Amino acid sequence: MGERGWTISLPGGHAFFSTRNGGKSTGAYRSLNLGILTDDDPARVTENRHLVAAAAGVPPEQVAMGWQLHGSELKEWREPPSDRAYGEPGGKELVRVDGHVTNERGIGLLVLVADCFPVALSDGERIAMLHCGWRPLAGGIIEKAVATFNGKPTAAIGPGIGGCCYEVGPEVLAAFEDLDSVADGRMLDLRAVIAQRLERAGVTEVHQLDLCTSCHPDLFFSHRRDDGLTGRQAGVAVLHAG
Repeated sequence: MGERGWTISLPGGHAFFSTRNGGKSTGAYRSLNLGILTDDDPARVTENRHLVAAAAGVPPEQVAMGWQLHGSELKEWREPPSDRAYGEPGGKELVRVDGHVTNERGIGLLVLVADCFPVALSDGERIAMLHCGWRPLAGGIIEKAVATFNGKPTAAIGPGIGGCCYEVGPEVLAAFEDLDSVADGRMLDLRAVIAQRLERAGVTEVHQLDLCTSCHPDLFFSHRRDDGLTGRQAGVAVLHAG
């Protein structure tokens, strides 16, 4: 682990999961906040985004991201984004999706998170990065992404809120009643949900950073712990060139 995050090797590429440390922001957004739609200074967020791109080994202009809606739609990237919305300040319009897939090498697929789980998939020829909160998971985002691979991908699950801290209502529990031992009363273990959904989709090799974002204010932003006044970290996945 470096100050700004962890790199996990995947077939033909890697995933990078950022922390909240090593950035330019202050106050509630200290310090590596990547959320441009927060009340943080956009110039500082842009600096932070450049720092994370460097830590992930991707030029900022090669980073592809979306406007996340907590849905299960996927975006296929056949070339780098033309608007450079990741690396420049301002409220640019982004494609509205929660998952990204590509066969192109060198494009960094990015999702922003602050309790939801970033999940990467790669088989060496194709790579994906998914924003996995309860709604995308209930909508089948993992199954949809795995179905786009010809080979069997390897997965990497980044940090997210643990079953120790994630109390939910009956409508959320009902969405996962087909899974075994993913809830203890009203406490839902999304990591266990992800693991079982991956297994059912045929993904047998899974790397995990088993850290709860809510339990570690020194390492992560957490929407639930901080009552919404918080920053964003990221998961990035990229296929290596050559």
